[in-house]
Amino acid sequence: MVSFEGEKIFITGATGFVGSNLVRRSLRNGADVCINIRNSSDTWRIRDILKDVSVVHADLSEYEKLNDSLKKIKPDIIFHTAVYGGNSAQKDTVKIIESNISGTVNLLRCCENIDFHLFVNTGSSSEYGIKNTAMKESDLLNPITDYGVSKAAATLFCQKTALTENLPVVTLRLFSPYGPYEQKSRLVPSVILAALQKQNPFIASRDFVRDFIYIEDVLDAYAAALTLKNPKGQIYNIGSGTQHTVGTVTDTIISLLGNEVTCDTGLPQAWENEPTFWQADIQRVASELAWVPKYTLEQGLNKTIDWFKEHMNLYS
Repeated sequence: MVSFEGEKIFITGATGFVGSNLVRRSLRNGADVCINIRNSSDTWRIRDILKDVSVVHADLSEYEKLNDSLKKIKPDIIFHTAVYGGNSAQKDTVKIIESNISGTVNLLRCCENIDFHLFVNTGSSSEYGIKNTAMKESDLLNPITDYGVSKAAATLFCQKTALTENLPVVTLRLFSPYGPYEQKSRLVPSVILAALQKQNPFIASRDFVRDFIYIEDVLDAYAAALTLKNPKGQIYNIGSGTQHTVGTVTDTIISLLGNEVTCDTGLPQAWENEPTFWQADIQRVASELAWVPKYTLEQGLNKTIDWFKEHMNLYS
């Protein structure tokens, strides 16, 4: 497994789900970690490790402050995970564009002024839109949400910048990560938390599908990106390569917890633009980065349940 030991790493979105887990993995591996925090950031995910990282108090929209900070830090690696709009409650179109597109553009502009080894942009499967076969990196992008459009634009800008400026930039296009520190309103945490409290979890529909990927596998993909010999705009899908229904995920969690609750569902429904197929083709990342997921759905959920049992206090 690739280690971050000795690397100076700058992580955006460090207070979020993926970013906070990256901070923890980087620290465990012996990296020198620096993060940026906005005035409005909620640090609950990393409050216990803030003392172990360097902090830049700057928003990605603050180009001058960010640029000055990165010149001083001189990071070897940049993990860009900052995002807005991935949560269903985050619907402000202007903020989605400013955060995901303008923020990425600003960060890349700053990185042009430093000598770094690798910039990893965090993309989203929402960039693809509705497909009826496993999604490939070469597929035409047809995003159907403001969020998907913004993430597609950010990915394309990263790719363009890598090619035209000869910068070591790649994109990991994440599907549906789950695991420790995920927001409690998301599927996996909401079902686990309800079941642990002996309450029946509620889901809108059993039939919705996603490609769920355990967070430790995702972190391994970020590490694997360091092995790329010539990073120049490549895009890699990071998913399990298998889709599962919401019902299957819910039933698995309940079974692992001893079947003490049952699942409540809403009325049968088909939401507008809700896909009936959502699965990553991971052949490219397996071939070029030798990355394949290590955890089955049951294994990943079991580890997630164990973590939530020990950290219920964070969600009270």
